[in-house]
Amino acid sequence: MSTEKRLDDYTIDGDVHKVLINDEGQYSIWPAGQKAPDGWKEIGPTGTKTECSAYVDANWLDMRPISLQKAMAKHTH
Repeated sequence: MSTEKRLDDYTIDGDVHKVLINDEGQYSIWPAGQKAPDGWKEIGPTGTKTECSAYVDANWLDMRPISLQKAMAKHTH
């Protein structure tokens, strides 16, 4: 029996990734070969983890979920 660890189920930095977003405006980087989880959709580029991270950094400007942003806006206007 082999004691070698299998990496099949792990994300490796050299793998191809995609950018996902959910209804709350939260972003995630996901392995390109895997189906997006329920509630998430593809939004950005497919590429290296670094490329996808750069897209997320440039586009996810407010970390608060959309529902919280809306609730806070009601109380400030």
